[in-house]
Amino acid sequence: MLDTTLIVLCAGNSSRFALEPKKQWLRCGDEPLWLYVTKKLMGYQDFSKVIIVAHKDELKYMQYFTDEVEFVAGGDERQHSMANGLQNVTSKYVMVTDVARSCIPKTVIDDLMNHRGNADCIVPYLLISDTVVYEDTTINRDQIKLIQTPQLSSTEKLKSALSQDAIFTDDSSAIKSIGGTVYYVKGSSESIKLTFGEELSKVTCLPKPSKDYFVGTGLDIHPFEDGKQMVLGGVKIKSDFGFKAHSDGDVLIHSLIDALLGACGAGDIGEFFPDTDQKYKNADSTLLLKEIVAFIKNVGFKIINVDLTILAQVPKINPYKLEMKKSLSKLLSLPMQHINIKATTGEELGFVGRKEGVVVQSVANLKYFDWSE
Repeated sequence: MLDTTLIVLCAGNSSRFALEPKKQWLRCGDEPLWLYVTKKLMGYQDFSKVIIVAHKDELKYMQYFTDEVEFVAGGDERQHSMANGLQNVTSKYVMVTDVARSCIPKTVIDDLMNHRGNADCIVPYLLISDTVVYEDTTINRDQIKLIQTPQLSSTEKLKSALSQDAIFTDDSSAIKSIGGTVYYVKGSSESIKLTFGEELSKVTCLPKPSKDYFVGTGLDIHPFEDGKQMVLGGVKIKSDFGFKAHSDGDVLIHSLIDALLGACGAGDIGEFFPDTDQKYKNADSTLLLKEIVAFIKNVGFKIINVDLTILAQVPKINPYKLEMKKSLSKLLSLPMQHINIKATTGEELGFVGRKEGVVVQSVANLKYFDWSE
């Protein structure tokens, strides 16, 4: 079916989702939900193109997972994300689905495709069996339809409908607003939408997360700079010099950030906080670490433990170890016993031994957030 493009919407913030990761990053085996759902749908039909609409902060990371699809940055609203995806669509038809609709059976996709010539938008729906009351008035439940996704639309009609200023909750209501036609096909009770997190107990199609562990290492070096406050692990160190750097130069936190990013395969600190960006001039590195920790949790990981080695001739590290552990415990939301800090000197060898700078090596261990527990 080479005249239909598939768009999978994955750009949301999961603001109503009760679990720590964003729903699109729940792991199914080793695959994030967005990739698992997309591959499943690609196995049902031969689409001319598949477009993933991603959150702008996760777009680059998503591209590390597959080269079989196109990626587009989403917008603030579902409709804006859909409009962004449609800019890359040239096929006659477009099928749009939400990644939260994770267990769509093949029969629904086949019905949508088989009826695509019947109207401008083909929509799956469910009937309801319960009595419905609206503003104290009982409504005929036979006239109620619960609308699902995916929906299959005329690309031209959908683009035209979304060019309006109004916000619509789904494709069919947008198309109706410009006088387009809608045809309804039977949906499926299996197509449960993950909204609050509690729906996971009803979902049977998703494999549980892999039990694998992931190790990342980080290494950072900074020379000294006279007259600057020294900060290590978010702790102010008594010293006549600090670290020469674009930010506050917290070499320990910079090394730790690289270890965390390495464990989840997301690149390095420079990709997130380039030293060419004036926004990070003299930046507080604890704020950078908080941002990375939030990212790691959003994309479906849990931090298990970290181990850090500080190589410094000066200053003396031991008096500050406990304070550093307390600082990192808060920043990482980890028990102090899961944070280890070691310190050694350069034995007067090299630039460290000459008291010119400090090196920190870090190791971080992560695992997938287990939504099945």
